[in-house]
Amino acid sequence: MRRLATVLGVCLLLVAGAVPALAAPATPSPVVGADAGTRPMIMMPVYGGKPTRPHGGGSVNLSYHGGNPGVETGADKVYLVFWGSQWNSNDPSGEAGIEQDFFNHVGGSSWNNSVTQYCEGVAAGTVTCGTSGTHATNPAGVLAGVWYDNTSAAPSRPSQSQLAAEAVKAAGNFGNTTASSNTTVQYVIATATHNNASGFGTRYCAWHSSTSSSYGTIAYTNMPYVTDAGAGCGANFNGLGPNAGITIVGGHEFAETETDIFPNGGWLDGNGAENGDKCAWISSGQGASANVTMNGATFPVQSLWSNAFNNNAGGCVLSY
Repeated sequence: MRRLATVLGVCLLLVAGAVPALAAPATPSPVVGADAGTRPMIMMPVYGGKPTRPHGGGSVNLSYHGGNPGVETGADKVYLVFWGSQWNSNDPSGEAGIEQDFFNHVGGSSWNNSVTQYCEGVAAGTVTCGTSGTHATNPAGVLAGVWYDNTSAAPSRPSQSQLAAEAVKAAGNFGNTTASSNTTVQYVIATATHNNASGFGTRYCAWHSSTSSSYGTIAYTNMPYVTDAGAGCGANFNGLGPNAGITIVGGHEFAETETDIFPNGGWLDGNGAENGDKCAWISSGQGASANVTMNGATFPVQSLWSNAFNNNAGGCVLSY
């Protein structure tokens, strides 16, 4: 799925409402719009977006798609980049501080522990790793660095290729200049308020992807200024507060990158949904978004898909 001849087709995985995990399958609609020559973007849906598809559509559980690497193992690090001079004295929702606080606490949490059931180095199509393969990890202290790249303005509507280039620049800034140093790392590229990439708030809330570079393949997230989208990207979702979307969206992309570091070689279901997509915007019942305590701090988050839940029938969980 990484090599396409012309314009890259991307699965926009749109999920709305709380639907039982074993609902009848539906097919997600493809969206064309990625820059030519770049890799798949796996998008988080806006709340209430259409067309919809039930949670767990297609093959219900996730399966391994043969990537090497396919998951984040070992150190599992996040580098957070606030891109552009537009951030200077211009953060009305305090998103920079909230994102840093979240990534300082999420590592080692029971919420993030569900990623450890997934692995790489096993046969493609594997659904249950057990003790086989090399598993994704959940270490404490995942936030490895923060960089305000703010000496000049970022593009007001950055393209996918520009976001990818900023991720490569960040790898150099943090000294991750070899392929091996980037196999367990993700770069979160945060854009300033009203300077988000096209489609934010209408087609997606955030997305993650990867790009080739002289430093190896780089995993990165396009993290818009989430509160700009209001309720469409989580403001006051489930009564969790006006800033709830910051960590709901950020956590979604973080966990998906851990389990599918270079899309689409990691863990996805039969419709191409990742562990975050299958549990996005659940408002009630099993797996509903909630405030979760992580290492002494509390954050609004969505649930994550666990193949092991309910005797391996699978489902959305807030802890593992």
